[in-house]
Parts: sequence; structure tokens; C-alpha cells
Amino acid sequence: MTRIKEFPLPDLGEGLAEGEILKWLVGVGDTIELNQPIVEVETAKAAVEIPAKWAGQVSAIFHAEGETVEVGTPIIAIDTDPGAGPADQLAPSAESLAAVTVAPAEGMVEPGMTGGGRTPVLVGYGPRNGAAKRRARVTEPAAPAPPQQEKPAATVDRPLAKPPVRKLAKDLGVDLFTLTGTGPNGSITRDDVQQAVQRPAVPAAPSFGPGREQRIPVKGVRKLTAANMVASAFTAPHVTEFLTVDVTRSMRALDRLRELPDWRGVRVSPLLLVAKAVLVAIKRYPMVNSSWAGDDIVVKEYVNLGIAAATERGLIVPNIKDVGRLTLRELADAMSALVTTAKEGRTSPADMTGGTFTITNVGVFGVDTGTPILPPGEAAILAFGAVREMPWVHKGKIKPRPVTTLGLSFDHRIIDGELGSKFLRDIGVFLSDPEAALLAWG
Repeated sequence: MTRIKEFPLPDLGEGLAEGEILKWLVGVGDTIELNQPIVEVETAKAAVEIPAKWAGQVSAIFHAEGETVEVGTPIIAIDTDPGAGPADQLAPSAESLAAVTVAPAEGMVEPGMTGGGRTPVLVGYGPRNGAAKRRARVTEPAAPAPPQQEKPAATVDRPLAKPPVRKLAKDLGVDLFTLTGTGPNGSITRDDVQQAVQRPAVPAAPSFGPGREQRIPVKGVRKLTAANMVASAFTAPHVTEFLTVDVTRSMRALDRLRELPDWRGVRVSPLLLVAKAVLVAIKRYPMVNSSWAGDDIVVKEYVNLGIAAATERGLIVPNIKDVGRLTLRELADAMSALVTTAKEGRTSPADMTGGTFTITNVGVFGVDTGTPILPPGEAAILAFGAVREMPWVHKGKIKPRPVTTLGLSFDHRIIDGELGSKFLRDIGVFLSDPEAALLAWG
């Protein structure tokens, strides 16, 4: 068995056939460990890091950042025994010749990765059965060169930084490629990373062509979202209702939560109580947590709560599985982790499927409410608007009170006006006095 192994793009689950290389996390010549993240790939579901199946040394990278690669196509070659001297010279595979302009001189690779020895570190790990279809590239391999002179077509330079600095940047969501190092030999320091976090994000100015237009390819998450929204809008008959609520007591309850010893340092926001209100209301009206299946309406006992999140790659809706079994503190932690992971572009495909009810928090953008479109397969979605100080009649007098507006869209095939109105009303009742609602309804 050859020691230089070819690593194809694995099947990332959900029947996805291709992915775009976003960023190489290793370069040619790097020594890597088993399960070390080596490349970030964006699919129609999410951006994910793919771990190495073998330890060793990177001998070739077959695809540059920005290329779209089909599942089963080799993307990298790894020398699994770099200390054993020069590798045997073997004939290159057809896939590799199609992927690189200059064939690796260290011999060739073992085509495919099916069979035993799979490491279960990624859902759906491994290539599709059968060769992937791809466009033929008109390239000719150059004559093999000595190992020290070989130059694969897609080499990737890495920013100069020590491992602790790389870990800090990853934890803070900072792209090292965007930084200019101030350390020795231009290396990136901890201060460089921390200063990048403190700088306010400035939207990049659009680059317009001669016709004063810009074309943005529709792909990945944005492409899938567009298809889903069109399908949902023209399949499920939408109805939207609105309710304005005085949330003074909710805001006071959040303040008391923050003062509790067990809640110190926990991210607590009004969205937490909105999520809890939804869960309480679903217990009272289970039909809201259902889906249309043609001849049947499927009512779910479990609630997979989706939270819409705006990311650089478009809107995604990851969900927290079986959220009804969580305590309020566990719910707060799960929601915080969900949002952080989404913002970093690390949401897994599994976390974006199987949702049963969704909340979209348009209030974070200063918007009062909206008419949200149902995610496919769900019967209702709630828009949570901004909490504002507004004039409100309280005990016969006009006073400034924190107020929000809710918008509930629902599938009229499943939820009629009465059910939708009662469900929205109960969410409003909860937010008006969450402590009393919990005592009364559990």
C-alpha cells in the first residue's frame, strides 16, 4: 500500500454533491495530525471544517481556495510516513492529473477512500460510491521533479503566527489572513489579534465594473435559502397576525435573573423569554408544532427550535434539538452557543435540518416586526421586534413602557385563525407577566 494517500472531498451529509473550498488551514510541507482540521468547505447547508483522516505531511494540494469541488474528487495528498525517505514513484491517478497542472513528484496516491479504516469524526464521512462527474481539464503533467523542487498548482501560504495565537484567533473569530503582523519577521502577535477584535467592522465597499454594476454569484447557503423561500411562499398559504405587548415585567424578570449567582456571566436577552413563551404556548396548542404531509398533518411531541441568524454567507436557521427538555439555564446556554457558532460560520448541516418552529429576531436590527416566510416543513414562525420605550396606557395613565411587537406567520392549511390567534395571544400574555404565566401554565 502506498504511503502517500489521496484525500477526496467527503460526503458532508444530506445528499450534497459539491462544496466550495473556502480556506486551506494547512500548506504543502506542513506536518499534520490525525483529525486535525485541514480545510474549510462551504456547502449549500453550512461552512464546515474537514479533519484529516491520516497523520503525516502534506505533499500536494489539488484545488485552490474559491474552487467548487464535487464529492469524491481528491483535494489533498498526505504522506503518511514522511520520515522513510523519498516515496516510490507510481503512476498518477486520472483524478489527480485532472486536478493539478504539475503532478506530484513523490509518486502517486491511492485513489478513493472507501472501505475499512474510516474515522467517524464527521457526519457522512467518506466519498460517494462511484466516481464523481466533473468537467475535464486540459492539462498535461510535467516531468517528475526532485522532491525538494516540486510545486503543486495550488500551494497555500499561511500567516506567520505561533499556535497559541492561532488558537486565540480561532476562538475570537479573527481571520489571520486579514491581519498584518507586527512581531518578528512580520509574525502575528496576540496584540494584533485582540486589536482586530476591538476595531469596528466596516462593510466592504462594493466593487463596480465598467457598466457600474456588480454581479454576486448565488451559491452555497444563499442559493439554498432562496430556493427554500420560493418553494415555501408558493406552497404554504401564509397568514400573518401581529400583537403589540408591554414587556415591562419581562425586562424586570431578566434583571433579576442576571443577579442570581448561577446566572452571572450568562448571556441573557429578551429573546430567551420569547423562546420560553413559545415553548409554553406550544404545550397548550401542539398543532402549531406540526408539518403538512399531503394526506396527513404530522404533529411533533418534540420541539426543534430554530433561531434565524444573519451571517456573512446569508441567512441560516440552525435549530436546538428537543429544546422542550431543557431548563431555562440550559436553554440560555444553548441559544448563546447556537448564535456564536452561526456567526463564526461553523454551524453543522445536522443543526440546520429538522426544525419544527422558528423565531426570527428582527429587533436586533431596530425593526419593529415583519411578515416572515415559513421555513419549509414548519407550520409557524414568529418575528420578534425591537423592544422600545413607548407611550402606553398603564392603570389609566399614559406612561413610557418597554414595548415590542410580535408577528406570527402560519400555514393556513394547518392553523386556522382561531388557533393562530390564541397561540399568539398566549405568547403575549407570557411576555406581559412571565412569572405569573409560569405559575399558571408551568
